[in-house]
Amino acid sequence: MLTNAIMYKALVDKDASFEGTFIAAVKTTGIFCRPTCTARKPKEENVEFFHTTREAILKGYRACKVCNPMEKLGETPDYIKEILKDLNTNPSLKFKDWDLIQRGIEPGKIRRWFLKNHGITFHAYQRMFRINSAFNKIQNGESVTSVAFDAGYESLSGFNDSFKSIFGVSPSNSKEKKIINITRLETPLGTMYACAVEQGICLLEFTDRKMLETELKSLAKLLNANIIQGANKHFGLLHDQLDEYFEGKRKEFTVTLFTPGSEFRQAVWKELQNIPYGSTHSYKQQAIALKRPEAVRAVAHANGMNRISILIPCHRVIGEDGNLTGYGGGIWRKKWLLDFEKRTAL
Repeated sequence: MLTNAIMYKALVDKDASFEGTFIAAVKTTGIFCRPTCTARKPKEENVEFFHTTREAILKGYRACKVCNPMEKLGETPDYIKEILKDLNTNPSLKFKDWDLIQRGIEPGKIRRWFLKNHGITFHAYQRMFRINSAFNKIQNGESVTSVAFDAGYESLSGFNDSFKSIFGVSPSNSKEKKIINITRLETPLGTMYACAVEQGICLLEFTDRKMLETELKSLAKLLNANIIQGANKHFGLLHDQLDEYFEGKRKEFTVTLFTPGSEFRQAVWKELQNIPYGSTHSYKQQAIALKRPEAVRAVAHANGMNRISILIPCHRVIGEDGNLTGYGGGIWRKKWLLDFEKRTAL
């Protein structure tokens, strides 16, 4: 349980793991902050805690100018959005330091942002994006030679080497390989990774999930695919609908999902989507709904194998005694989601 003492300690420690779980409002200044605010800390008796910025605003508090709690933590800056938009339009573009300076962007700044938020350099991101585009063109029947030079490579051998280093096979032998695109999304509960293929969204998980690396490797093996950062036609709608969900404006998702798995697991995941917004079911209720009352443990295991958080709402399943049970994103997130849906269900 998030007690005032726990939240105050997190505020003093500027503990980033509490981002999205509470808002701290200072009675003496009338300002509300996020948990990681670097401003001078008030006395504990002068702090009031809220679940959301909306609640703080309704009580008359205003947003802190130091930590900007009305903005999503780590949201992509506009100047980077413009560059990503240009790359989506023309993957063969190569942004060098001079090009960035011409746009009024300090090269070191964009390098630091990509390393912090994607774990790779901006140069590596551009290279992967070009290779991703080239892969798709080859899959669609274009010749390796034309694709290589369209992607901006000066030699066929250089293209072959880059391609093989990422996909593990040469361009001419890549017909059997697929791509899983991955992107980063910011939410009030922290950063998430989304993966998608042509058929739809196939993964949505919080980046601090303990089993995330294993889950990604399993998905890549299952689909005989490489996971690389890049655009996908399903990401735009996913982003919009997640924003609407966290604003309390959306109770159902229509973005297309792709959930490869056994017939039983797919039935379990489909039944999860039948649990109404703002409601909870037990594993036993879920098993009965599937007409498999004896399979409670198997149902619970299948729930745990769900790769698409929130959209396939395994957070709405609780123990038969009413207690919150395991959740890949953390019990605190499960509680936050359930409390949030109950408050916004009407």
